[in-house]
Amino acid sequence: MKKLIALTVAVFASIHLYSQNNYVFFGSFNRDKTTEGIYVYQLDTISGKLSKITSFKGVLNPSYLTLSPNGKYIFACTESKTQNAGSVSSFEFNPEKKTLRFINSQKSGGENPVYVTVHKNGKWLVNGNYTEGSISVYPILENGTIQPGVQNFQFSEGSINPYRQDRSHVHSTVFSPDFNYLFAPDLGADKIRSYRFEGDRTEPLQTAEQPFITTNAGTGPRHFTFHPDGKFGYCIEELGGAVDAYSYDNGKLENIQRINTHSDEVKENFESSDIHISPDGKFLYASNRGDENNIAIFSILNDGTLKNVGYQSTYGKQARVFDMDETGKFLIVANAGSGNVFVFRRDEKTGLLKKIGKKLKINGVSCVKIRKY
Repeated sequence: MKKLIALTVAVFASIHLYSQNNYVFFGSFNRDKTTEGIYVYQLDTISGKLSKITSFKGVLNPSYLTLSPNGKYIFACTESKTQNAGSVSSFEFNPEKKTLRFINSQKSGGENPVYVTVHKNGKWLVNGNYTEGSISVYPILENGTIQPGVQNFQFSEGSINPYRQDRSHVHSTVFSPDFNYLFAPDLGADKIRSYRFEGDRTEPLQTAEQPFITTNAGTGPRHFTFHPDGKFGYCIEELGGAVDAYSYDNGKLENIQRINTHSDEVKENFESSDIHISPDGKFLYASNRGDENNIAIFSILNDGTLKNVGYQSTYGKQARVFDMDETGKFLIVANAGSGNVFVFRRDEKTGLLKKIGKKLKINGVSCVKIRKY
């Protein structure tokens, strides 16, 4: 009996430890360096409760975040939506001490940086600048310091929407599953740009055999993600309110489907934003802002095409970014317009979402990343 009790206690202790070992990082449009800009919370995976651990002031509009492969460093787009400015910054996170320390910043190579990503080797940082339509590349030192940029690609061409597509607007920079290619949806030009990535070169971005693929005119490609099996890629259109599905092979995309993210009742003002696939590769999630403020849920068929299975309200406005934990059990939404955050538990069989925990208020919250340590 004593052994059974001891075993039970050990199991519950293990579950509790795991439930407290998940950290959630939030970026925001704080608009003022004297106020908090980056926040770190702990996620209780039993109750769904988010508990604040630390935060950081002294940085302006850290609107988008990404973590280094080892989780030790956080990289942020900073000075976003700041006229004639833009930077990328690095921070060190210590989960044991629960501290966040600023390391350094570099100019982003363009105005309004909106997306930043890190190579799997942790030695390269790539960001996309929205307003001026450009991509910048930076070496990263072992201590998390961002070195001055070594490449900057500027684009100018726009597309048919005079209000949103007057010129190029790069909205994300995403590595292929093998990290040999980089893909950059250009909302302004209706293109998904691509480069070979050769990390042993001092200038790693090289012209790809397929330098870009064109999307439907006026649709505004925004964020991109790959299926875990590496055979398919998916791009969400901000202006078109749809997901474009592609087959993928060795740097080349081929369109296989275009499917709406919105219900038939919604005819305009889509403002679709973010896109993610569950770790098991069975479901795709796409957020809609505009008139809907929901997440469209799709099952992924064997041929890579999508089938809509439902919608989930985000309980806020302008769900700019959302993220899933590595188990796929939890999805967290950052509603930038209403400044609130919600945690959802995901049904692994149906793909549907259920809100758990309480609303978390973070003014201007614009990005969320989840990491287990």
